[in-house]
Amino acid sequence: MGQAKTKINFDSDWSYDPAPQATDFIKLQERYGLYIDGKFKPSENGRSFHTINPATEEKLAEVSEASEKDVNRAVRSAKEAYEKVWSKISPKERGKYVYRIARLIQERAREFAVIETMDGGKPIRESRDIDIPLAAAHFFYYAGWADKLDYAFPGRKTKPLGVAGQIIPWNFPLLMAAWKIAPAIATGNTVVLKPAETTPLTALKLAEVIQEADLPPGVVNIITGAGETGSHLVNHPKVNKIAFTGSTEVGKIIQKSLAGTGKSYTLELGGKAANIIFEDAAIDQAVEGIINGIFFNQGHVCCAGSRLFVQESIADELLRKLQDRMATLIVGDPLDKNSDIGAINSKDQLEKIKFFEKIGVKEGGSIYQPDCTLPKKGFWYPPTLFTDVSQSHRVVQEEIFGPVLAIQTFRTVDEVIQKANNTPYGLSGGVWTEKGSKYFKVTKAIRAGVIWANTFNKFDPASPFGGYKESGVGREGGISGLSAYVELV
Repeated sequence: MGQAKTKINFDSDWSYDPAPQATDFIKLQERYGLYIDGKFKPSENGRSFHTINPATEEKLAEVSEASEKDVNRAVRSAKEAYEKVWSKISPKERGKYVYRIARLIQERAREFAVIETMDGGKPIRESRDIDIPLAAAHFFYYAGWADKLDYAFPGRKTKPLGVAGQIIPWNFPLLMAAWKIAPAIATGNTVVLKPAETTPLTALKLAEVIQEADLPPGVVNIITGAGETGSHLVNHPKVNKIAFTGSTEVGKIIQKSLAGTGKSYTLELGGKAANIIFEDAAIDQAVEGIINGIFFNQGHVCCAGSRLFVQESIADELLRKLQDRMATLIVGDPLDKNSDIGAINSKDQLEKIKFFEKIGVKEGGSIYQPDCTLPKKGFWYPPTLFTDVSQSHRVVQEEIFGPVLAIQTFRTVDEVIQKANNTPYGLSGGVWTEKGSKYFKVTKAIRAGVIWANTFNKFDPASPFGGYKESGVGREGGISGLSAYVELV
């Protein structure tokens, strides 16, 4: 005799309970000075600005604004440290300092993750599981290379360049600082770093770590400010190398100002990556890759897969599954461990994204946004798709730097290669197929610095990163990241 079956009624409006990350253990100063010559110092003119939490619009801290005199102080400190200490210390000892910084970042990982999320708006899961571990990994990686440069460049001797001026963006503040500082000091250079004005806090906390590691004063200086501060650093006559990550527009200005100066430079600029899905791809896996490619860090990623090319035969199915998956994304408090998409980094960036939304609709694109409730306070934008767009649409050609994906279809391999290359950028890309021969044919033909196969947004300290065309000059990461900071003799 069979058992009676019980019918279960499921609530159609299931939702996660809040899972907020605690913040009571972090330590933030009310006001931060400039980190010069191993100490925090006020700016010469006393000027400052405040940094806010983009999810709440609440002030986090006052931060000193470096003037031209402050830039001079920082460069002078770096120059003296280079000539008197850092260029004379043994490579093995340099490696010990870099390794010590890596260990201290690990020890304070929770604090760094929370501050990164509060200052930048990205979900705590991303800060905790990606940004901070990768930042520590870069210091570990380059600590190992410090006394092995003869193996990195067989048959050649290396010489540090001197003082490196470094300017980093607001989308990955601590990670970008690690990308630049670690190889620079491991190879014997000294540094003046300027973080972005909207996200300076983890760079200033890194200064605390550098103090704790007893790095000789002046080896790393961290000065805060806006574009004017960065301009003073770029044009300083005693800076030997400029490393910049940011917009293509600013990168062009820097390149022009450096012409004829003899300074070395690396520029990691904008992108408009093509994410290509062939009909033989694992569709469910590809959908997850698309989500990660464009909605990771609210789309505030230079290598984001912001152009999606889908083979025509699977376009309807993939679009349906993509929209279903987008409907499950949680947009909300970045400190909530359930949140998939956090706050837009600033009011200005939010306005830029909305500007492109209007343009996309005006030019005939069809817009899709899942039904989600956005918080009333803070800077928020839902995950967005544009279909019915062509190569000439601005949402296809221009970098939006937000959670906006432009979708087009294709029929043949040659067609998608031509479309993928039809952009002024050349930073990254993705290819989804089960056939290795197809993958190698496509990646060989696409002019981009980094291309992922059946995945997206995977990074490793040993892997070089950089682009072609208007996406920049030079490479960071791996041995290429070392060569950018040495002169081969």
